[in-house]
Amino acid sequence: MPARSARTSGAAAAALLVAAIALTGCAATGTAGESDAPAPGSAASTPESTPDAGATPEATAADETGTDLAEEAPAEGAYLDYTDGAIEATAGAKALFFHASWCPKCRALDEDLRSEGAPDGLTVFKVDYDSRTDLRQQYGVTIQTTIVFVDDAGEKISSVVLYEDPSVESLVAAMP
Repeated sequence: MPARSARTSGAAAAALLVAAIALTGCAATGTAGESDAPAPGSAASTPESTPDAGATPEATAADETGTDLAEEAPAEGAYLDYTDGAIEATAGAKALFFHASWCPKCRALDEDLRSEGAPDGLTVFKVDYDSRTDLRQQYGVTIQTTIVFVDDAGEKISSVVLYEDPSVESLVAAMP
């Protein structure tokens, strides 16, 4: 009878092996025409399609733009040479400074802007008074040291001539 016992335990082991293969094989294989995609509602997903449970719309917007939407520090002022398209491409308050290299008052304001910097939140564009007659005509500028404050579309908001006091302090006082 010992021979029969070995055959029975071998048959039982084979049956268990076949059952194990059948159970694991059913999940991994399909018949022709079936998709290998996970069934709807299954737990399988890719990292790209898994939403971040901690993400909020605000956090996502800040991540995509690279800026913090909750806090915005006042922008530093900038003093730049004027180029075509600069007004439209620059955010915030803007002013055109009509400067002539031969004008002592223009040079004084230029030096003050270079040493002190433009006022916070204001971009000052240095416009060549002699060569940019088109801009002088557009904004009605008839004398150097004129400052023209413009909106995002380049439309004139206001203007002031700083000939008598060519300083950053006067520029600040004239801001609209």
